[in-house]
Amino acid sequence: MPHQDNLARWRATWAALNLAPPPGLCEQLLRAWDEPQRHYHTLQHLAECLALFDTLRMHAEQPADIELALWFHDAIYDVQGHDNEARSARWAVQALAAGGVDAARCQRVHDLIMATCHTALPASPDQALLVDIDLAILGAPAVRFAEYTHQIRAEYAWVPAEVYAVKRAPCCRVFWIAHRFTRRQPSRSAWDSTPETIWPRRFRRSEQRSINRQHA
Repeated sequence: MPHQDNLARWRATWAALNLAPPPGLCEQLLRAWDEPQRHYHTLQHLAECLALFDTLRMHAEQPADIELALWFHDAIYDVQGHDNEARSARWAVQALAAGGVDAARCQRVHDLIMATCHTALPASPDQALLVDIDLAILGAPAVRFAEYTHQIRAEYAWVPAEVYAVKRAPCCRVFWIAHRFTRRQPSRSAWDSTPETIWPRRFRRSEQRSINRQHA
């Protein structure tokens, strides 16, 4: 998404709330999403999430909340961190409150971002929709999915190959389970490009590579 398009979309999101965005906040977010340690959690991922949301917006109960949560959900990304979502959520609340967003909306955006931890079932339909969007890469066509796997590996280049092979498959299975339990009928278009059988096959291949490495 070109820079000017990002700015225009950002302003439109705030205009829908009858508010003006805090000066410089969009630029801060764009710089954060463009940090050099990122390979998958980049402006490409943000653009893909926003584009998919455009096709699903009519199913959102609070579309502005989801839009804001998408902008912030990976705004802080430390490849060795374990609290990226919490830190991103805190930044969102602080920035939104400073821009005049009411406390109730700030809390909803916070909770939406925390839903992308994928450690618990979403607590609201909007959280489920956001999780669907965030995990839509799992149902991407083969070429994009292959690119995603390489991008994730690049972010974890600091992890030895044998450790990554063992740890990655269980992590992906958590995401798959999250997809199975949260996917809602309106958001199925996020997954329709990939038949239901493909992801289990992808997991089996990953897990088999893991087993082979463990017994090598």
